[in-house]
Amino acid sequence: MNKTFHGSKQGPAVNNRISAKSVRVISEKGEMLGVLDLQKALNLAFDQGLDLVEVSPNASPPVCKIIDYGKYRYQIQKKQAEAKKKQKTFEVKEVKLRPGIEDHDYGVKLKSIQRFLSGGDKVKITLRFKGREMAYHQRGMEVLKKLESAIESVAKIEQVPTLEGKHMIMVVAPR
Repeated sequence: MNKTFHGSKQGPAVNNRISAKSVRVISEKGEMLGVLDLQKALNLAFDQGLDLVEVSPNASPPVCKIIDYGKYRYQIQKKQAEAKKKQKTFEVKEVKLRPGIEDHDYGVKLKSIQRFLSGGDKVKITLRFKGREMAYHQRGMEVLKKLESAIESVAKIEQVPTLEGKHMIMVVAPR
């Protein structure tokens, strides 16, 4: 390997980038070689055509392993990709309603909400009041309660209906 290879700034210290005077060295096969002078450890690694990588910088003395740094980085990237693949991401979908919504429109919105929930997404239900409708908050609350009872088998209420200005907002998540 190249003796001047320093590795990346956010990765572990590699070869000449290691600052400790002496290090605890582990061979490529995982055998403990003991505490060695840094220069001796570097020479040992370069004789094998490998890199000296600091795997535990906070130990006293720091622990270094003789490995192929490119292969090591590749394995770390694979582990991170696997962990990312297993993560569950939630997307928040929004459905907008009005207090005077007709039955057919209500049915369409209900189907959309159920589709979003079955897809694993959270749903933000926004009920918007215009003009004189502001005086009839109770009608808006009735629409949301009706909606809540229709989806209670597939969803749990994450945020109860709250009035924020001209909007009444409720958030539901899949069970």
